[in-house]
Amino acid sequence: MDGVEQTNESWRILIVEDDERLAELTREYLESNGLIVSLEANGSAAVERIRSEQPDLVVLDLMLPGEDGLSVCRKVRPFYNGPIIMLTARTDDLDQVLGLEMGADDYISKPVKPRVLLARIRAMLRRVTESGQGGADEAAGEEPVRLQFNDLIVDRSMREAWLSDQSIDLTSAEFDLLWLLASNAGRVLSREEIFTALRGIEYDGQDRSIDVRVSRIRPKIGDDPIHPRRIKTVRSKGYLFVKEA
Repeated sequence: MDGVEQTNESWRILIVEDDERLAELTREYLESNGLIVSLEANGSAAVERIRSEQPDLVVLDLMLPGEDGLSVCRKVRPFYNGPIIMLTARTDDLDQVLGLEMGADDYISKPVKPRVLLARIRAMLRRVTESGQGGADEAAGEEPVRLQFNDLIVDRSMREAWLSDQSIDLTSAEFDLLWLLASNAGRVLSREEIFTALRGIEYDGQDRSIDVRVSRIRPKIGDDPIHPRRIKTVRSKGYLFVKEA
């Protein structure tokens, strides 16, 4: 059995799932491993709960009564910056890509093993927590917490980015990817490296989530989606963040 992970504070998880038995079993497992879990079965009600409760992370089923997961994700993104993991019973890549385009940070195909879900939740929340502790790293002479490239600024401690002094609207996963690329400016990162760093699992050679996020980030940082100057695709190798674009 997994040991309870010790954290500085108890993470609050909202599971939006209309299968009552599955939701309860998942809650019991996550709570036995130190998380605080709330349940919601209706998509429309979930939007208001996410707005008012601001959980640390949302586990969101795709198929829901009221509003489906894609609609919920799209509606909450303007006021919720926390991680969203989408659950889908479908194997169609289109559902996964649509989820990412609506602002989901990760997705898992159902049926999902509780141990796998717990690992994904911990990995995602750990990245957010570690980013927020960046100031201590900088004081210790380690990785800087703020990077600037002309009119683009990326701040790891605040988990925010600005273009020409205007705040950029990024999801948690988009920020993580932007920071990873920017902090490795001038070096080509393979999809395998990016995938392992951001999701903690091996790249299967088919997952399109990194490509979808790059395509979403480019226009937000003022890059040309057709002829990008800042985040370049290096054929058969990966992505390159250009220092002086």
